[in-house]
Order: sequence, then structure tokens, then C-alpha cells
Amino acid sequence: MERMLSSNASLAAEQSSVRIRLMVGLALAGLVWLVGLVGHFTPLAEWPALFLYVIGSLAIALVLGIRDRLWDTMWITGRGLKRALAWGSGIGLALLVIDNINTYMYYRSGGAPMAQMEEILIGMRLAFFFPLLVLAEEFLWRGVLLSGLHDAGMNRHLAVLLTTVAYALNHFAVAPVDMIERAMMAAMGLPIGIAGGYLALKTRNVWAAVALHSLTMVSMIVDIFVIPRLV
Repeated sequence: MERMLSSNASLAAEQSSVRIRLMVGLALAGLVWLVGLVGHFTPLAEWPALFLYVIGSLAIALVLGIRDRLWDTMWITGRGLKRALAWGSGIGLALLVIDNINTYMYYRSGGAPMAQMEEILIGMRLAFFFPLLVLAEEFLWRGVLLSGLHDAGMNRHLAVLLTTVAYALNHFAVAPVDMIERAMMAAMGLPIGIAGGYLALKTRNVWAAVALHSLTMVSMIVDIFVIPRLV
């Protein structure tokens, strides 16, 4: 009897955890998109949405981790960390090389550089913001939402697809640049979301996706500042 009650209590707690993760994660994403849409038609542009996105994602992860003790449930864990970092770094390096080659060919064919993103990173000195952005994005899309969809019983391929598409489209809501550069960033987000999603599922560790994402951000900096000078 006690074993049955304990099992029922555990199941109820797991279901509650899934519900909380999906509710707060989706609510934040929806609010970010709304703020981004409104901001687009004001002088503030998408900056309020971007800061809400980063601060909100980190806050949700911290609250769920500290208050509700869901670190392991969200895959924000030190378990299997070396393996996770090895997988993430290896695939991240492969994506870095592929992206840099594609960008070189893009510039060689007459493609325009990401001038507005360059101004944000250098002119506004916001390159230091990247590490926080990577953590916020991975904690939300892979840590909160992907783990929640997985624990809710959704097919893993569908879960990766949905979180990847939402993550890519999110660039249109939070990137304070023109639509062409947003589209380029969204396109770069697709391999990050797919590879990061499957890595998080495989390792049950978000740090694999963080390592991969960090290397792709390095790749983007090379795309913007190094490769144009080589063409």
C-alpha cells in the first residue's frame, strides 16, 4: 500500500513538473513574441523583447531549479558532463567549419555582410552579451521546453522539430536588425536547434547543446569579422 501511494505521489509530481515547464516556457515565448511585435513599431524596436527573452529564460530556469529542484529534470546537470561537452564540442566544431565554408562561398558570390549585427557587436559593444544569450536560449528551448515535451510523452523527433522551429522563428521577434539579417540568423538557428536538441536528448544534459551553441556563436563572429576580409 505504501509503495503504491509513493508511486502515485511520484507520478503526480512528474506530471506537475511537466505541466509547469510547458506552461511557463510557452507563456514566456508567447510574451516575447508579443513584445517583439509591438516593439517593432516603436523606437525601442526589438530590444525590450530581447532583454525579456534573456532575463526571463534565465529566471525561469533558476526558479524551477532552486525552488522546485528540477535541475536534473531540465537536464541542467553535472551528470555525464564530460561526455556531454565532448559530444557538443565535436559536433559544434563540425558545424563551425561547415558554416564558415558556406559563408565564404556566400561572400564570394556577392552576398552582403551582416552590417547591422556587426554594429551591435562592435559599435554597441554587446559581444559580451553572447554567453548569457547562449545560456538563456538553451535553458529555455532545450532545458525547459524540450525536456517538458519529452516527459509529456511526445515523439522525440516531433519534440526536436517543434522546439527547433520555434527557436528559429524567435529570431524574428528578438533580433533588432533588418528582416534579411533576421532570416539569416533564423536559418543558422535550424542546425543549432536540431543538433542541440538531439544532443540534449541523447546525453540528458543541456550542457552538450550549450557547448555546440557556443561554438556556432564563435562561427558567427568569424563570419562577420574575419571571412569578409579574406574574400
